[in-house]
Amino acid sequence: QVQPVESGGGLVQAGGSLRLSCAASGRTFSYYTMGWFRRAPGKEREFVAAITSNGSRIYNGDSVKGRFTIARDNAKNLATLQMNSLKPEDTAVYYCAGSSRAVPTLPKDYNYWGQGTQVTVSS
Repeated sequence: QVQPVESGGGLVQAGGSLRLSCAASGRTFSYYTMGWFRRAPGKEREFVAAITSNGSRIYNGDSVKGRFTIARDNAKNLATLQMNSLKPEDTAVYYCAGSSRAVPTLPKDYNYWGQGTQVTVSS
């Protein structure tokens, strides 16, 4: 199992950038697809991005394509989400999660979840 812990959230103006980090404890980090989801106020969790265990395949949610970049460093048990050109609509709690499923884009496909980190984008 892996235990993700997110960090890097904060307040940023529209058009700005923020980098989220996901540190995952556990010896099997490199075997998991890592994904980012977000939950805006009053809304359900939304898929943001995912990266396969060796980084060979990346999936992006429609709302963040061209603006967010997911990456991982298995030597450090670390996954990141670089967020550029942020919009107020990106305001949400962002969650890092690990999945043993192939091509996981649904919350139910993920086995392990972090506690979330708040991202707030002002106009």
